[in-house]
Parts: sequence; C-alpha cells; structure tokens
Amino acid sequence: MTQINCKAPEISERKTIARRQFLRFLAGSPLLTATSAGTIANLLAAGSHQALAQSYDVLRGASRALGPDGIIPAPGDTLDVFEFEPAAKKAVLGQAAPAHWGYLESGVEGNVTRDANHTAYAKYNIRVQRLIDARKIDTSVKIFGETWGSPIFCCPVSSLGAYNPEAGVAVARAAGKRKHQMILSTVDNASIADVNKAHGWPAWFMLYPTDAWSVTQALVQRAESAGSPAIVLTVDRQGGRNTEYMFRERRQDQRDCTACHQPGAFANEVSRKANFDGIDVSKVTNLYGTGMTWEFVDRLRATVKGKLVLKGIMTGEDAKEALRHGVDGLIVSNHGGRAEESGQATIGVLVEVVEAVGGKVPVLIDGGVRRGTDVLKALALGATAVGIGRPYVWGLASFGEPGVDRVLEILDDEFTTIMRQVGALNINQITRENVTRA
Repeated sequence: MTQINCKAPEISERKTIARRQFLRFLAGSPLLTATSAGTIANLLAAGSHQALAQSYDVLRGASRALGPDGIIPAPGDTLDVFEFEPAAKKAVLGQAAPAHWGYLESGVEGNVTRDANHTAYAKYNIRVQRLIDARKIDTSVKIFGETWGSPIFCCPVSSLGAYNPEAGVAVARAAGKRKHQMILSTVDNASIADVNKAHGWPAWFMLYPTDAWSVTQALVQRAESAGSPAIVLTVDRQGGRNTEYMFRERRQDQRDCTACHQPGAFANEVSRKANFDGIDVSKVTNLYGTGMTWEFVDRLRATVKGKLVLKGIMTGEDAKEALRHGVDGLIVSNHGGRAEESGQATIGVLVEVVEAVGGKVPVLIDGGVRRGTDVLKALALGATAVGIGRPYVWGLASFGEPGVDRVLEILDDEFTTIMRQVGALNINQITRENVTRA
C-alpha cells in the first residue's frame, strides 16, 4: 500500500549529520554549564536516537520522515493520531472503495454534530499544578469489577472488515495487549467469541436489537455465552439519518456492491456477519429496533444476566429514567455525530448526565476524542471512561493491528503526560478542579 522512497536513506543521513552538528555547537557554547555540555557530549558519543529523544524533547521524532506523498509510511512514524487519517484514506481509496471511506468519515447532513464533538473540547482549559512528584502514575480504572489499564476504550464500529480483513480481532489484540477494554459491534465481521479470545478477556457487546425479539434474545445469549460481562444497547439510531458525505462518496464508487448491500434485503445484509451465524433473521426488517421504548429496556433488563448499559444518552432526563429501569451504566454518545444533527457535542452534556445519576452508575463518554488532554477533560467533568472510534479505525485501515496499537500508545502517552502536569497520580485524583471553561 505504501510507495518506496528511494531517497529516504539520503534524507535521513542529512538529518542525522545536521543534528550532530547542532549538538556539537551546543557542546561548545560558553552558555552551557559543564554538566550540560557533558550530557550533550555523551549523546554524541552514544549516537542513540532513543537517548536523544528521552534527553532532549525538542528533537523528538526529528529522524522520522514522511513519504513522498506527505503521508506516514509506517505506524511508528506518527506523532499524533491525526496523521493516521490521510494514511487510512490512502489505503481505503487504494482499494477503490470510496464508499467505505465515506462510511467511516460521514456524520449526518452537514457534519455539524460530528465536528462539534471534537471542537467542543477547546471550550475547556486544564488547570496545571507544579512541584508535585508525579513520576509514578497509575492510569488504571475499575468498572463493573474489571480493572482496565487505561480509561481509554475502543468504541463499537460496524463492519471493520471493510478496513482490514481481521476486523475486530486485530483491534482486540492491540487493545488487549495494552489492557484497554473494547466494545464489539453486533455487525462487525468478527464474532464476539473470536474477539474475546484475541483480547485476552471478554469484551463488552454492543447490541443492535433488530425488530425481532427472538433475534435479540439469541444475540444476548451468544454474547453472554462468550463471557461478555456487559450488553450495551444502542438507543440513538431510531430516528433515521441522512449521511450525505457517505452518499457523495458512493457516487464515485465503481464497484458492484450488491453482493453485500441490497436495499430492503436484511437477511442478505447480515448473513455475512459472524454474530448472526445460525440465527433465523427471516422476520427481521430493520437492525435498530426503531420501535423501542422504555418497556423494551425493561424486557431486556429481565433477559440480560450481566450488566446492561445504554449507549446514546444525551440528557439528564433520560439518564434519570434509565436508573428507574434498572440500567447499570450509561454512555453519553451521539454515535460519533452519526445519529442526529443536533449540533450538541457529547462533552457539552456530560456534566448534566453525571449530575443526574449522582454517582449511582458509571457514566462513559465517546465522540470527538483525539488527544490525551481530551481524555483528562472528560474524566475531570465526571466521565468514568472515555471511548475512541475513528482514530483506531484510521490505524486499522492504514496498518492493521500495529496501527491500532500505535494509536493507543500515542493517546496513553499524551494522557500520562497531562496527568503529570496537573499533578494527578491516579484517575481518582482527576476532578472538576482540574478544568475550567475557556
């Protein structure tokens, strides 16, 4: 998928020479103390980029080069998660699949809500504190008796097989290695059993209930039999949506997509999906259960043996109602800006939802998270954990499992750094005192 840059060694060599010349200049500067000059002299002698990066942050990543098209050639070359997006686009369009790219990037109508999810984080600033020994940081969080190594989890994204043949299994291996939890979509190409095996411990299962109760029951039983401790009912897809960006990209797609996508043919649509294997879907007409009410939640609560989480809550009123119906947890979500064009960012309603539940159940959040600082802001405003979606799919599409791994590594590193800067030694020490309105 990537082009070979024949000039890369020459460029890298010139950068190395320039860097060493700069260090020699610093070592000979009369402005430096003997200790500083000695440190630089040691770096010159070692010739180690790793030592250089650890000792002199301004030069971090200096030897990392972009490809001739300005796109990263390998996951280790990335400096932030944004650099994965053009790499993913290149990979997907390289497979002549513009509709798949449109599906991943699309919000609703003018993408106002999709974009607001991210830009709203800029409305909050972080208050930092000095002179706190923060060398030892604990990023773990405990939810439903599970201890995650990080509060960052991988959100459910449908049809990951469109971006990598291993689909959710590749995500599971990367997330499990770094002790991140993940939620698998009902309509991923990988089964919940295979994902749980690859992850190393059971993932949560995001439920699209369909409009047939027997299918809902079968999906729940399948996930629980595979060990999944939480069923996550998505409640934000009942009103329909107009994903214009995807439709525009589909116009450019020259493939014959009818083998997988036939309008009105639900059975054909999901027969390819592993979690529906062996389940009779002949009476199903839609995936999302568009007639769901709170009575449906009651019925599902009576069926689910483990934890029941509602994903898609955006108001305090619905949060309080969820508690009355025995729900164990909530995810503040607007489906990544793909559910409704409300213009309302998830971070903007987080406090309202957190205050409504009063600490009785965990409140998670997703939508627009792109930096470790976003994670800290969400936790400070009351979130128990913070989900990412598009960033890890960019990593998956561009480089497979190593891409997902690098996305998680970047966010973990950024998050740990900002924890140290605010003087929070563990998740519990991140409070509303750490943020202020911009």
